[in-house]
Amino acid sequence: MLLLAFLSPSLLLLLPLILLLRPYLRNRSLRHVPGPPLARLSSWWLLYQARRGRRYLAVDAAHTKYGPLVRIQPNHVSIADLDALPVVYAHSGGWTKSNYYTAFVSIARNVFSTRNRAEHTRKRKVVSHTFSAKAIAQFEQYIVSNLKELVKQWHTLSDKATQVGEPYADMDVLHWFNYTAFDIIGDLAFGAPFGMLSRGRDLTEVHLTPNSPPTYAPAIEVLNRRGEVSATLGCLPGLKPYAKYLPDPFFRNGLAAVENLAGIAVARVNERIQAQENGMPSRNDLLARLMEAKDENGESLGRAELTAEALGQLIAGSDTTSNTLCALLYYSTKTPGVMEKLQKEIDEVVPDNVEIPNFDTVKELPYLHMVINETLRVHSTASLGLPRVVPPGPGVTIRSHHFPPSTVLSVPTYTMHHAPAIWGPDAHEFKPSRWSPGTITEAQKAAFVPFSVGPRACVGRNVAEMELAMIVGTVAKGFEFELRERGALETREGFLRKPVGCRVGMRRRARITGD
Repeated sequence: MLLLAFLSPSLLLLLPLILLLRPYLRNRSLRHVPGPPLARLSSWWLLYQARRGRRYLAVDAAHTKYGPLVRIQPNHVSIADLDALPVVYAHSGGWTKSNYYTAFVSIARNVFSTRNRAEHTRKRKVVSHTFSAKAIAQFEQYIVSNLKELVKQWHTLSDKATQVGEPYADMDVLHWFNYTAFDIIGDLAFGAPFGMLSRGRDLTEVHLTPNSPPTYAPAIEVLNRRGEVSATLGCLPGLKPYAKYLPDPFFRNGLAAVENLAGIAVARVNERIQAQENGMPSRNDLLARLMEAKDENGESLGRAELTAEALGQLIAGSDTTSNTLCALLYYSTKTPGVMEKLQKEIDEVVPDNVEIPNFDTVKELPYLHMVINETLRVHSTASLGLPRVVPPGPGVTIRSHHFPPSTVLSVPTYTMHHAPAIWGPDAHEFKPSRWSPGTITEAQKAAFVPFSVGPRACVGRNVAEMELAMIVGTVAKGFEFELRERGALETREGFLRKPVGCRVGMRRRARITGD
């Protein structure tokens, strides 16, 4: 009876997948690399950690126990060592992304998910000009317009609290940073904000195909589910075709989220193409640049490819920004003196009647960038090690260990950002002063990789840095906060590490006279 109970119909569906593990059960070249026993035998250990939303913590704990080299899958070694970064994420040598990224493919492969080096080179040439420093200067107007809406909404909330005798308006600031980031990237990538700030709600239009009727979905919730399920299935891509049949609703709901998120991009790109065909004037934004872009053969992106790239910008440009902003406000409010020093610096360069500082004003403020860098280090939005495949040839040797071709290697960002040997005994503390000129070491500069490193590093880094500086400048200039979140900032990891929430009290700063 026990055997029959174990072999339930749901579990029987896993039998073909168990067969997929057989090639992984032996890997003699890695037999001396330590790691969790189950991780040395199958990919289920890492998949389980990802399913729990704690992969980065499990890998970090494994490094603490086993040392700089840890086998986290039968053919995958995590290397927590500075010398590994320029090797694993090299510009040359033929390194490619692992099949982990297959789980993230939606609509078509984009610059993020493509694994073929030649195809990535083509896509990156088409996309990268969109994010040049010169190009993004023209995007500032869209950031400003959405920040005006954020300020308007927060003024309303603050005034309502004052009217009922409350010193602060109570809110989960993560929601508002999500609305802000989504509306900005909607404006930049699709021609119009999603309207989340004006509605104060997570809701947007979805089309599952270009011609299907519209439905509505909570885009932020969908994005979170998509990231979690894709990051989990990436640990065992062979599971993806069977995932919707698994008894755990996490997989079924996550795959539905993948479809809904793709539908958001389909809807917006379809609207933009129709507008262009109807002779509507174009605007200078990310989608316009992608539509105009040509590859080396003079070919434009096809609709599926264009939509996939736009979807990639939506994902990359929303979650990373909102996660970082939430963590920044949490740590800056929790750590004595940080918010006060930040506001003092901003007040010295931004007049009282200016609500939205322009980028030229804030881009060189030293303490603001010290706070942003320390947040990117401590919070480590992309905390996992990004997996790469050792290219054909003689293999590579790192820390006196030889790794043959086809071995998957990664360098864990969270572990590198919190290594006491690099950052000192206070590595887990939020300490912006460690970024003071003349204080930061060369090893620390090399270990700091919030946007990754090498040819597959974040193509939208310039836009992200502009958004962060302008949003932090606006929020710190105009508002005061009282932290109401108890204990540590709770997070959950998908592909990115996202705060679960952050409760604060918010009110207008009394010295601000602009309205």
